Amino acid sequence: MSPEAPRYRAGVSTRPGSTETGPFTLAQRKRQLVATELTEASLKLFALKGFDAVTVDEIASASGVSKRTFFRYFASKEDVVVQFLAGMGSDIRAALAARPAAERPSEALLHAVSVPLTTCGDHAERALPVVRLILRTPALLARFLEHQARWREELTEELAVRLGRDPGTDLYPRLAAGMALTAFDAVLRRWSEGGGAEEPGALVGRAFAVLAPSLDSTGA
Repeated sequence: MSPEAPRYRAGVSTRPGSTETGPFTLAQRKRQLVATELTEASLKLFALKGFDAVTVDEIASASGVSKRTFFRYFASKEDVVVQFLAGMGSDIRAALAARPAAERPSEALLHAVSVPLTTCGDHAERALPVVRLILRTPALLARFLEHQARWREELTEELAVRLGRDPGTDLYPRLAAGMALTAFDAVLRRWSEGGGAEEPGALVGRAFAVLAPSLDSTGA
């Protein structure tokens, strides 16, 4: 069995061997191990042959499971890759909710967006090839952008609650969420294009230094 892939797969907690409500049951642990094996096999095949050339049958065969079993865990081969990073949005929202209420919007959003980017940097050997694959494959990029659109809605809601504003009548929560996620996307692309030479945490700090005046003046 391949070692467990780091973070950012739907349904997998940040704490090994646990769920959000307690320790994994044997059945849950087995499901996690199968999902990990499918992910590992997929990423190896994609790196070897290219994403478009790999079939679901090949992934299932390499994992020692049936095609039917593959579809119990993933809706498509695109989901195998994109779900590797899909937990980022919930991490950003949770991190924002945990920030001090009196903190400036730019500071709170910087800390929130830094959480998944720092995790990517800490696991660069594993995360960087996945990020590159997503950004360089049109089908995967389209799916990843769908995730980001959902994150924007969630972050808008969290900002509205935090600031006591109505996102239906106040433009600020949605604009601020959009700016924060634009910074996230720019940093992820810069990190990928640079081969991981620059730390994502440092890059996002520079991005928010540009955004801070607008975020704070509008959010006052």
